[in-house]
Amino acid sequence: MPLTALDIYKVLPKTNCGECGVPTCLAFAMQLATKKAAIDACPYATDDTKATLAGAAAPPIRLVSIGPEAQCIVMGNETVLFRHEETFYHPTAIAVRVRTDRSPEELRAAFERVAAMVFDRVGQFVRVEMVALEDADGDPGRFAAAAALADEMGLALMLMSGSPAVLETALTGIRGHRPLLYAATADTWEAMAGLAKASACPLVVQGRDLAELVDLTRRIAGLGVTDLVLDSGARGLQATLGDLTQIRRLSLRRQFRPLGYPAMAFVTAADPIDQVTEATAYICKYAGLVVTDGLEDWQALAMVTARQNIYTDPQKPIQIEPGVRAVGSPDASSPVLITTNFSLTYFTVEADTEASHSPAWILIVDTEGQSVLTAWAADKFTAETIAKALAESDLAERVDHRRAVIPGGVATISGKLEELSGWDIMVGPRESAGMSVFMRTRWRQPEVAAGS
Repeated sequence: MPLTALDIYKVLPKTNCGECGVPTCLAFAMQLATKKAAIDACPYATDDTKATLAGAAAPPIRLVSIGPEAQCIVMGNETVLFRHEETFYHPTAIAVRVRTDRSPEELRAAFERVAAMVFDRVGQFVRVEMVALEDADGDPGRFAAAAALADEMGLALMLMSGSPAVLETALTGIRGHRPLLYAATADTWEAMAGLAKASACPLVVQGRDLAELVDLTRRIAGLGVTDLVLDSGARGLQATLGDLTQIRRLSLRRQFRPLGYPAMAFVTAADPIDQVTEATAYICKYAGLVVTDGLEDWQALAMVTARQNIYTDPQKPIQIEPGVRAVGSPDASSPVLITTNFSLTYFTVEADTEASHSPAWILIVDTEGQSVLTAWAADKFTAETIAKALAESDLAERVDHRRAVIPGGVATISGKLEELSGWDIMVGPRESAGMSVFMRTRWRQPEVAAGS
């Protein structure tokens, strides 16, 4: 069981010096108990005290890194069961399983396909990160050659083989790039743990159920191997979700150390749509790594989009830099459109403006990542903030007119905005999908707009 604040307070020096940043030792003990401070912040804590509190200070789910430094994947160290309680920190890694019973040309094509699964979504690049290379025939040479090829292409790897000797041979060509080794079982745990320790690579521990998994992690951690990823052995949506939830609950709520590691899941559905559904369920609850068979681009995009949504901090919306952006090739007579810096809002406006075939300047106002109506209600998208953004921009030098378009949802601020900015303010459509019609019927007829 985790130490309580009172347990921690009993071993602190009780000087109440305040040098740790909080006024009393009791307050500091409460910070330690809730993982909001580290014992190193106390200048008077003895080595014995630090050793006593090491368990309390350790994160409930260990942080594990995988892959080459240039493309390091980090998982674990999550702190909550539900995203709205705080946020989820380390996005689930997605690995495509590739078997080695292929020709070198087919393997290269498969690896290139995974490497190309990079997508630009609302200003962020999202991708499939890993290849799970599966030993198909127990041939060390074939497996090592495939692993070296994937490593040469810069891919993060999970090496899958039931033979420690096969994995050891593969590691000789990629040592230092920290592939994830799969897997230590009841039959192979000692050899696998020795290999993981010697190569400084993270290791998957696979049990036939949670009870065996707990036994194996205790044994392996006892050998000094602690960069572990858990595979409960469950397959299928219901069983796997049950085990993932149990692992998360026990590690966070009970701080049960034998399960305090990131967990992984295998997608087993045959239907392509069901594969996406299953993978998304594991991304939501609570896999640090999802392994699936060969993906089509549309499947990969659906998975990484779901992951991006789940791992976006709910208290910090995705936002882009305020300022002026050009859509198409605008000139001095092109429209000036005004919107917020919430990414989804901006990219929707940009796409609809492009679809209207009307090059335009877009003034992005800093609303701390809030959408139009939310920012207006919070007094962040007002006549004053927009007038200030107009004045601070260089739009007056870029265009030979003084007309700007605001979203239809904030039409009530148009009069005051005209007074403050000196610009003629036109009220655009409530939804940017109406931009094409607006450009044809309103922008090119300013006298009509002025009289409306």
